[in-house]
Amino acid sequence: MLGSLLLACAILQSSSATPQASTPPAPSAQVTPAKPDADTDTSELLKVKRIFVDSFGDDLISKEMQSMIVSSLVETKRFKVTENRDKADAVLKGVALEKTAQELHAYGESTAVGGASGGSHGEISGSVVNGNGTISGSSSGGFIARHMGTSDSSVNTETIDNARVAIRLVNRDGDVIWTSTQESKGAKYKGASADVAEKCVKQLLHDVEKLERADAPKATPVATTPNADH
Repeated sequence: MLGSLLLACAILQSSSATPQASTPPAPSAQVTPAKPDADTDTSELLKVKRIFVDSFGDDLISKEMQSMIVSSLVETKRFKVTENRDKADAVLKGVALEKTAQELHAYGESTAVGGASGGSHGEISGSVVNGNGTISGSSSGGFIARHMGTSDSSVNTETIDNARVAIRLVNRDGDVIWTSTQESKGAKYKGASADVAEKCVKQLLHDVEKLERADAPKATPVATTPNADH
């Protein structure tokens, strides 16, 4: 019986001393962002390279605004402006409005200063000789007042030009793919119409560049596998 117990203890000690192989942890799953289909465009606006600027109207203000829009588009060097409607990727249409207003400015200021001064003097003298007496007296006085005032006032009229334009970009299918409405009272070195035309084109360029940054492919993270020796 004692021998059986000793044999069982020896077997247990031998099994506990045997090292067990450690299993390396499984690598965490890496999610790779799906790339958009190469045949699918994220925005119709990114396809626009050549623009035809349609007439804004027959009045002088509309014609000037159309011309300023064309000039601003050409200066960006991002788009090509064509006068051939059939070759354009999109047509820019719009409505322009310009108003002239008169503002009256009045200014007035006045200052007044006043002062007064006065004084008096009196004197009485007398004498008595052998019951007879004489009394004499004299008095003097004066008062001076001064007033001075100045005033300044001016009235002027200022002419303010206010330009407003609403434009939209239409693709070949007739779908509106971009719109913008801008307003200006004029910049420091340019009139209201030229300033609002520049604002519209800058907004278009800003929106296109924003879409290009969002559509740019991002770097795919590489999954690392832990070394099995460690």
